[in-house]
Amino acid sequence: MPPERSGSARPSDTPGAAPAPLLDVVLLFLRLGTTAFGGPAAHIAMMEDEVVRRRGWMSRERFLDYLGATNLIPGPNSTELAIHIGHARAGWPGLLLAGAAFILPATLIVLAAAYAYVEYGTLPQVRGLLYGVQPVVIAIVGQALWGLGRTAVKSVGLGVLGALALAAVAAGTHELIVLAGAAVTMAVVRVVRNPRGAMALLTAAGWHSGGAAAGAFAASQAVQTPFSLWTLFLVFAKAGAVLFGSGYVLLAFLRADLVERMGLLTERQLLDAIAIGQVTPGPVFTTATFIGYLLAGVPGAAIATVGIFLPAFFFVAISGPFVPRLRRSATAGAVLDGVNVASLALMAVVTWQLAASALIDPLTLALCGGSLAALVFFRVNSTWLIATGAAVGLALGNVA
Repeated sequence: MPPERSGSARPSDTPGAAPAPLLDVVLLFLRLGTTAFGGPAAHIAMMEDEVVRRRGWMSRERFLDYLGATNLIPGPNSTELAIHIGHARAGWPGLLLAGAAFILPATLIVLAAAYAYVEYGTLPQVRGLLYGVQPVVIAIVGQALWGLGRTAVKSVGLGVLGALALAAVAAGTHELIVLAGAAVTMAVVRVVRNPRGAMALLTAAGWHSGGAAAGAFAASQAVQTPFSLWTLFLVFAKAGAVLFGSGYVLLAFLRADLVERMGLLTERQLLDAIAIGQVTPGPVFTTATFIGYLLAGVPGAAIATVGIFLPAFFFVAISGPFVPRLRRSATAGAVLDGVNVASLALMAVVTWQLAASALIDPLTLALCGGSLAALVFFRVNSTWLIATGAAVGLALGNVA
């Protein structure tokens, strides 16, 4: 891998670094929201490529800290990471507009898919598109994992912890247990060495858990009334306020409310909604847009989308200012180190699982290998690689 040319050029945590113009932040996340296929792991990899390697907006360590922080709060991780980056680079306007810009393109794409679904009763054909895009996503995430891993694994102990987290996730251990175990392990190690650092850790944990508990309590009243737009908002606000995990966790959560308890959707409709969220670019949680449109047209789509993403803005707003302070505390910094290596272990397992279904023949292997070479040796923008994979997939995928 060539030496980093821009990863530390003007990081945001360097004194005197100028903030990025708000328009630059908005345009970046509009583009990522339009082209970031592949789920949260791929979104995070593309953000790292753009924010750390290309623009030098922050150091890899700061990027990892924000990534770790998103794993400590409920909601869509990649969207929360976009919000963190927007706040770090352009203040409170950046916090609002970076998240909105990342969500908007995916919302409009999913809304169009929902319209086609209602009008014609079927999903758009996406097999060929995914055939070409997924191998490129594997390369993008693999390159990011390598770079982030070199920064996150600062010691032999962290390397061992990361390997244990990887094995635990691969064995089927719940991701929250893995993250909590890594955090507690590092906290114990550090507190044993320096008991005075424990207070900062407890304070930070209180802010995170307190904010999550407040959001969960407010949203727990979500479905106590007959169906209306307000009820729809509360159903999805509850999901956004308490949900950790992937789109498949969202599937189980929404099934309990919308299929079993309220009877508003069929099993097939819910599965189709999750599928659309998985195969379109941008946040997987735009599944809410699809369901909202099925239930109440365009107003329902808007209400459901706002409901599921609003808690993410709230949690980042209350926790984001503490991330740099956590790093200044030895104990809390150790906890972040543990969460960071565990987060990368989660990404690695997801990538391996995706690779098993994406790299299925010589063409997909060539797309993956060629994309990896383009990223490492020529620093080709990941957006162009995604576009190339999509074009190849649309041209050849349906006959491959």
